[in-house]
Amino acid sequence: MQPTPRGLILLLFATPLLAAGTWLPILQWVGLALIIILLIAFYFDWQQAGDANGRFQIQRIHDDKLSLGAENPIQVEIYNRSSRTANISVRDEPPDEFKISQRVFHAQISPRQSFSANYTVYPLRRGDYTFGKINLRWQGPAGLMIRQAKLDFEGPVKVYPNLIDVKRYDLYLKKNRLQELGLRNTRQFGEGSEFERLREYTPDDEYRRIDWKATARRHRPITVEYQTERSQNVITLLDIGRMMQSPVDEIAKLDYVVNAVLLLGYVATGKGDKFGLMTFADNVGQYLNPKQGRGQFYKMLELLYSIEAQPVEPNYQQALSYLMAKQRKRSLVIIFTDLSGGVSMQSLVANISLLAKRSLPLVVTISDPEIVAASEQLPEDSLGAYQKTAASQLLDERKIILDNLRQQGVLTLDVPANQLSIAVINRYLSLKAKTLL
Repeated sequence: MQPTPRGLILLLFATPLLAAGTWLPILQWVGLALIIILLIAFYFDWQQAGDANGRFQIQRIHDDKLSLGAENPIQVEIYNRSSRTANISVRDEPPDEFKISQRVFHAQISPRQSFSANYTVYPLRRGDYTFGKINLRWQGPAGLMIRQAKLDFEGPVKVYPNLIDVKRYDLYLKKNRLQELGLRNTRQFGEGSEFERLREYTPDDEYRRIDWKATARRHRPITVEYQTERSQNVITLLDIGRMMQSPVDEIAKLDYVVNAVLLLGYVATGKGDKFGLMTFADNVGQYLNPKQGRGQFYKMLELLYSIEAQPVEPNYQQALSYLMAKQRKRSLVIIFTDLSGGVSMQSLVANISLLAKRSLPLVVTISDPEIVAASEQLPEDSLGAYQKTAASQLLDERKIILDNLRQQGVLTLDVPANQLSIAVINRYLSLKAKTLL
């Protein structure tokens, strides 16, 4: 409870009266009377302001599952139950670990009307969090006093991999506007071996594509078109070793990968492919056998929600041997890892060549913009020169590893973190359209 600026100004009127009372005592009594009258007015104004639960109806609205690395909308809705206009200020208490677009809102709510305080939170890590109280301030009808309440709206919330991108993909797919997401339309008629449709023959068509039975029925040349096969295997291997803990723009590399895998799994299962997942560090962690359908997507969502990076080096030999023993059907195997050099990278290059004989491996890595920037800087002192040299050496080692993988017949993809999801999906769609799976 505190006076408003208007109330303070009225109190200040008593100050000169009290001061003048030194020479004219009656003015001192006038000043004291004014203060007493104002205090009574303050009390009645505070009382008429009402309590929070009686005057307002409040709720916080948000998704049960918030999305990692995305702007999640939060809404605090305040309904004015009284017959008087309410001048309010509201401040929510989202988890301290989140980035927040706005903290305090001011509004004037008409009688029997609502106000929505809309802001966004940007989680930087997956996991369990808690929203705190909602802090509300409002003025009395005379504008003399401010009442304040801390309303108990504490509640848990879970931060999952980026479901907002999944919803956005669905929306753009229905509107046939996937290009606006950066996804390329790579579907090619005439490729693959799964029947798509019949159409009239054109001079560019191959003769082997002519359907002679349909041609005889319609008395004109008819061509059969095929689409890429469905129900193919796509398996993602997630390196959860120590290097995947390193952050890019405050988000760990592993979390960028988790978001990319989630969206890729949604796209792949939507296209009828079997999608699987395996995590590994020094030992094999979780393994999800490739299956079709949205049920597989939700299993993958829960698995991705709980994985954490380990402070150990990845064991590529064990991971790839385990995969080849579990999965004998030809598959697109997408390995998300960090190219840190050293013995582990030699193991990756040596063992992935065996995988390439039976499946189609694709190694995906996240380029670090800070290392690239450090390699391109003009050093101003010895420290800058050292940083430039070290960054250039890391980039050279990375290039050598990628070149060695390509020489082994392994596909590679090296992209910035903020482009990872779209780049991986575009590569998947491209490989599928070319019937390389």
